[in-house]
Amino acid sequence: MTDYIQTLKHPVVRRLSIIQFLSYFGTWFSQVAIFSMLVGYGADEITIALTAAMSMLPAVVLAPIIGIIVDKVDFKRLMMTLLFVEITMTLGFILIDSLSYVWILMLLIFIRSAAASMLFSAEMTLFPKILQGKMLQRTNEIHSVIWSICYASGMAIGGIATHYMGYDAAFIFDALLYGLAVLLLLGLTLDLEKEEHTDSNWKMFKNGFIYLKNSPKLLHLILLHASIGLTSFDALVTLLADFKYKEIIAVALAIGWLNATRAIALLLGSVLFSKIISQNNLQYFLIAQGVAIITWSQLQANFYISLIAIFIVGLFTTTIWAYTYLMIQENTDKAYLGRVISYNDMFFMVSNVLTAMFIGYAAKWGMSLESITSVLGIGFIFAALYYLWLKKHFIYH
Repeated sequence: MTDYIQTLKHPVVRRLSIIQFLSYFGTWFSQVAIFSMLVGYGADEITIALTAAMSMLPAVVLAPIIGIIVDKVDFKRLMMTLLFVEITMTLGFILIDSLSYVWILMLLIFIRSAAASMLFSAEMTLFPKILQGKMLQRTNEIHSVIWSICYASGMAIGGIATHYMGYDAAFIFDALLYGLAVLLLLGLTLDLEKEEHTDSNWKMFKNGFIYLKNSPKLLHLILLHASIGLTSFDALVTLLADFKYKEIIAVALAIGWLNATRAIALLLGSVLFSKIISQNNLQYFLIAQGVAIITWSQLQANFYISLIAIFIVGLFTTTIWAYTYLMIQENTDKAYLGRVISYNDMFFMVSNVLTAMFIGYAAKWGMSLESITSVLGIGFIFAALYYLWLKKHFIYH
C-alpha cells in the first residue's frame, strides 16, 4: 500500500487519477442507463450486442489515426478537446426516446467511445515518458483500481439511480462529472520535452506499422493482452438480467449488482495479486481466470449464487490486464509509444467486439448462456498455453 501512496504523491499521476475517476465513474453510471433503456424499449439480443460492440469499435477502426494524433498533439490540449466531445455526446443520449432512434444512440456511443479511446491512449502514452520501473507498474495498477472502483460504484449507484430517477437523470449527472474533470485538467502542469514529428501523417503511420511488424515479441504480447477481451461481459450480463433474473429483481438493478460485485473483486484482486504476478507465473493467473469463468457458467441459474461466482471471476482480471500492459510498455521504444498503444487498444477492442457479437449471435441462435460463458472461460485456457509458447520462444529465448 505504501508503494501506491508514494506513486500518488506524483502531482501528474495524482491529478490524472482524479480525472480518470470522474470520467470512468460517469461512464459506468450512464452505461446502466443505456442498457436498461434498451431493454425497456424492447431491444432484441442482436441490438444489445451491437450497442455493446459500438462502444468498442472506435479503438478498432480508428487505431492508426488515434496513434498519430496522440504522438503529435499536445497532451493537455488533446485531453481538453476529448472531454468536451464526451460531454456533448452524453447529453445527446437524452434525445433517444424509442428504438426507432437506436441508430442515433449507436452513433453517439461511437463518437463518445472514440474520444474515450483517444484519451486513454494519450494517458498510457504519457506515463512511460515520465515514469519507469515499479512506479510505472504501480501507476498501471492504480489506473486499473480506479477503473474497478468506478465500475463497481458506477454500476451499483447507476442501477439504483436509473431505477428510481430514470435514464435522463443518469445522462445529465454523467455530463456534470465530465465537466468537473475539465476543471481539474485546467490546473494540470506538465514539464515534458517537446517532441518534434516532422514526418507526414502517412509516413508516421507507415513507420509505426513497420516498427510493429519488425517486433514479433511485441506483437505476441499485444495478442496476449487482447485475450482479456473475453471478459467483455456487458451483453452477457444484460441478457442474464433480461432472461433469468427479471422475475427476481428489476433489470437495471440486476445489471448494476452483477457488474458491481465483479468490480469489487477486480479491486480486491489487484491488491492481493499485484506483487505476486510475474512473467514466471502469468500462465497460472490465465488458467485461474478461465476456470473461474467456467465455474460461473454452471452457477448462473440462481441470481444470488451467481453474484458469488462472478466475484471470483473478477479477482484475476485486473491483475492480468495491468501486468500484460506493463510488458507492452516496457518493450516499446518511446518514439513509437502512441502508435503501439493505439494498435494494442485496436487488438484489445477487436477481441471485445468479437466477444460481444459472439454472445449476441450465439444467444440468438439458441445457444444457452451457460454454454456461451463456458466458451469464454475455455478461451483463457488457450491463452495460458499461448503464453507458455511465447515464454519459450521470445521471453526466455
